[in-house]
Amino acid sequence: MDIKEIAKLIGIDYNGASFEVTGINTLKDATSSQISFVTNSKYFKDVENSQAGAIIVDKATVDSVPRHAIALIVDEPYLMMAKITKYFAPDIEDEDAPKAVIGEGTKVSPKAEIANGAVVGKNCTIMANVYIGSGCIVGDNTILYPGVVVYRDCKIGSDCIIHANTTIGSDGFGFATNKRGEHTKIYQNGNVVIENDVEIGSSTTIDRAAFTTTLIKKGVRIDNLVQIGHNSEIGEYSVLVSQTGIAGSSKLGRNVVMGGQSATSGHLEIAPFTTLAARSGVSKSIKESGKTFAGFPLMDHKMWLKLQGKLARLIK
Repeated sequence: MDIKEIAKLIGIDYNGASFEVTGINTLKDATSSQISFVTNSKYFKDVENSQAGAIIVDKATVDSVPRHAIALIVDEPYLMMAKITKYFAPDIEDEDAPKAVIGEGTKVSPKAEIANGAVVGKNCTIMANVYIGSGCIVGDNTILYPGVVVYRDCKIGSDCIIHANTTIGSDGFGFATNKRGEHTKIYQNGNVVIENDVEIGSSTTIDRAAFTTTLIKKGVRIDNLVQIGHNSEIGEYSVLVSQTGIAGSSKLGRNVVMGGQSATSGHLEIAPFTTLAARSGVSKSIKESGKTFAGFPLMDHKMWLKLQGKLARLIK
């Protein structure tokens, strides 16, 4: 879309130079042909170095916009970004794409559906009621059990196992709310990438990214009934136990272990080799590696055990 069309959609007058906007992206990843936005104070530092061709900002942030970028000044940048995402959303299925490519030795149930434009590797097993969307890539020797759904443009590596009724690439839980309390959907135009040697339990959901990629790195083990939010990154060989919840844009380092019913807030980082006991609640980034935590508010596991002992003695 032309930048002037976008300006009109978000209700501002723009009389500057035209250029064709090819998509929306984060401040860090946007190119000169893309548009970005800023609302969260955590990302204010990224404005000055952004390569975006245009940035949606409010009056308080406009002075940080680099000279090469067009500043589109609005009262509610997040809401305006949400409004334009649907204009860059791809079709749900690409019927004009070439027929799916199935590798040698792969067994596909007659009850499975593989959309045009998908590619499935060699020696895979695709069981009944599996759906693989347009533009998806599945590596070699991967097993998709009954009812697995892989939305368009997602990538699954080789030697993966995904158990029944798990969904890969459903929309992230993203919306902007206006001053009247009405919600506007943020179309999730990114994807999910699952690297090699990953096993995912049944009825787990991994949301596609809003703009870039939700990433599950190699060797990860994910239990049943786990929720991973959009734009998150799960480090190599991490273990997520049943009913774990990862909020959007969380980044887990290598070999993080999260016990059952543990959870994170969004936009935080967990250092490599961190262990979180069952029902832990992570609300701030963990920067030191190799520690074990428990409870909510989160604390060192040994301190949490002492606290539980003291509480038990108080009520005797």
